[in-house]
Amino acid sequence: MNDATSQHQPIVAGILSIARILELPAVAAGEPEVLGGAELLENAVRWVHVAETPALAGLLAGGELVLSTGMTFGPTGQGVADFIKQVRGAKASGIIVELVASANHEQDQTIEALRHVAQGNNFPVILLRRRVRFVEITEVVHRMLVSDQLAALERSRMIHEVFTALSLRNATEEGIVGRAAELIGAPVILEDVAHLVLGFNPGPQPVPGLLERWPERSRRVGYLEKTGRGMGEENWLQTPVGIQGQRWGRLVVPGELGNDQDAAMVLERAGQTLSIARLAGRDQRELLHQARAGLLHELRQPHALVAQEVIDRAGALGLAQSPHYVPLVFRLDDDPGQTPMGVQLRERALLDALNAVVESSRSTALAASLQSGRIGMVLGVGAKQLEEPLLERICRNLALNQPRLDWSVGVGRGRGSVKEAAHGLEDAIQVAETVATFETRSRPFYRFADVRLRGLLALMHQDGRLKSFAEAELAGILDPPDEPALELLGLYLKHGGNKSALARTGFLSRPALYARLEKLEDKLGVSLDDAESRTSLHVAMLWRGLGQ
Repeated sequence: MNDATSQHQPIVAGILSIARILELPAVAAGEPEVLGGAELLENAVRWVHVAETPALAGLLAGGELVLSTGMTFGPTGQGVADFIKQVRGAKASGIIVELVASANHEQDQTIEALRHVAQGNNFPVILLRRRVRFVEITEVVHRMLVSDQLAALERSRMIHEVFTALSLRNATEEGIVGRAAELIGAPVILEDVAHLVLGFNPGPQPVPGLLERWPERSRRVGYLEKTGRGMGEENWLQTPVGIQGQRWGRLVVPGELGNDQDAAMVLERAGQTLSIARLAGRDQRELLHQARAGLLHELRQPHALVAQEVIDRAGALGLAQSPHYVPLVFRLDDDPGQTPMGVQLRERALLDALNAVVESSRSTALAASLQSGRIGMVLGVGAKQLEEPLLERICRNLALNQPRLDWSVGVGRGRGSVKEAAHGLEDAIQVAETVATFETRSRPFYRFADVRLRGLLALMHQDGRLKSFAEAELAGILDPPDEPALELLGLYLKHGGNKSALARTGFLSRPALYARLEKLEDKLGVSLDDAESRTSLHVAMLWRGLGQ
């Protein structure tokens, strides 16, 4: 990012609120009068919905601004209270009602009824005293919503690029904090767990006394495990810095902000960048990680190093000579909401913990990232018969301080040389990938013998012949996918083809179950009573499960 860009003031995509909408010419022409909920006019509006029916429960998803002409209020406003109740119950942001006063006494009564109900509800109710065109309001608001969404996406992209560039440049803590303060437009402080200030930036407008009695004031704002405003005497926006379970500080924005959502996004990216900087670029451990990863990569190649060179390089990287070596792979579970940087942080935390556990067990190993979310390790073992207890001790100790195990462990065959064991990492990867598809994991680690047929299918998953076989077996319910039929088949096979056992689970009554199984047989074109058919279908279903 060039210097000229860095001098620009931050542009933040605003939240479309009821207050902003009331300022629109299309709404102002109706002479809006706020009858209730004036303090809630900053409520965010997700959409605009025109409604003339009190049955709104199935029409609104929450966050809408409802427009109505009060057609269902009745001649004297007897339906006002129920309509407002329905709108509020549907979690709408507010309501704008067009009721034009006239010589009609009943219309005036309706307006007074609306005014009375609005005053008794802590909910935004706005009255329009002049006729407006709702279509103009919806058009302009929807354009603003789309525009704000695009602006928010652009803002998010820009923030991501800024902090990615800072990571690539190995920016200092002060540089990262300063950029965060510039983007937020407010002071940002980086403190450690003892509430000592590691870095700060006063923002575009310095605040007098910003750091006055800082440790004392900061202690009164409780730590949070995620970005938000801490509870305490001073309600500050904060985000933790470091890996969960290994927090070493937090970023804080003291005071009020115009847009907490945008500031939170900046803080989170700044916190992740600081975590990466501390973990990846501030000490010699990173060089050691890179060297170990490089050696493991070379050892996995077909024409690897000669035996003595492997011994020398492995010894220099901390792997002592042993009579037995075991390849392991730790695969992090997939998290749909995880960003690539988040995966990298989880991976580094696991790698550091793994190295610490191996060291505490008085063993040596080469451990490094093989690819995103997958850590490979060649473990030195004193004797072949000690392999099992050592693996159990390492996996148990690794799990002790973890509130939730979110990885699977695959183990390859132990070998007498580092070079041969490194080649076994490919098998360990396949086992770990297979175990990741299990619904439950009863073992601390798995070998090929533990994953059985599922493991074999995992190895052959990309084989076109297996794909053709599985798709042909399931053709009747796979093209297009018939989810109820697939679910029934899976349960039937899980119970070993025992219809009575399946019926006892309460899945379906016996008559209904037998009828559905007959239809399933018709779709598949096979008899489910035939053992070979069940075996073929079981293989096909396992193959399909590995691909999901």
